Amino acid sequence: MEKINIRNERIQDYETVETITRKAFYNLYVPGCVEHYLVHVMREHEDFIPELDFVLELNGTIIGNIMYTKARLTDEAGRTKEILTFGPVCILPAYQRMGYGKMLMEHTFQKAAELGYDAIVIFGSPANYVSRGFKSCKKYQVCTPDGKYPAAMMVKELVANTLLGHKWIYQDSPVMAVLEEDAKRYDDTLEKMEKKYQPSQDEFYIMSHSFLEEGEEMEEK
Repeated sequence: MEKINIRNERIQDYETVETITRKAFYNLYVPGCVEHYLVHVMREHEDFIPELDFVLELNGTIIGNIMYTKARLTDEAGRTKEILTFGPVCILPAYQRMGYGKMLMEHTFQKAAELGYDAIVIFGSPANYVSRGFKSCKKYQVCTPDGKYPAAMMVKELVANTLLGHKWIYQDSPVMAVLEEDAKRYDDTLEKMEKKYQPSQDEFYIMSHSFLEEGEEMEEK
């Protein structure tokens, strides 16, 4: 019988979590990955939220992790609202598609609401997140600073209608702007993994370069 435990990350978990992140993302979106380097630098940034940094243990072994940082929304009047974004969220490849990632997300959604946060904005494949309550950014009138509505940008309200009646500009934390050369230098210090092409990289390219039109309206379901 499996025993699942979701708890906050500890200092002694850092190396394990970075290794899991590297294995989960390597060659997924691009040859190699940068997500493990993001994890490495994120913990020291002022926007990192330790209270929402969780690992999932299966029978005493860490197999997954999720981390949150602060982000912000600014409305048409210039008022700013502090919200959340998460990522990386990852599960070791051998345990993916078994529901563990959903467990991590649902656990942290509750914790985030208890901390007083009312919205989350993420970038990712909608197929992975719509079942967790995420919807298109266009539905909530949340755009990027250039006024675009990326197909990969999704929003989840932790408090119903908290974004209603405004148009919002999303801005994530500066820590998310990882330089590829910095990530490569860090990756070169670790155990060698083969960088290669996978079809998921084309899927990521298509999704990350797709946008909803400004005048396109989302139908209420």
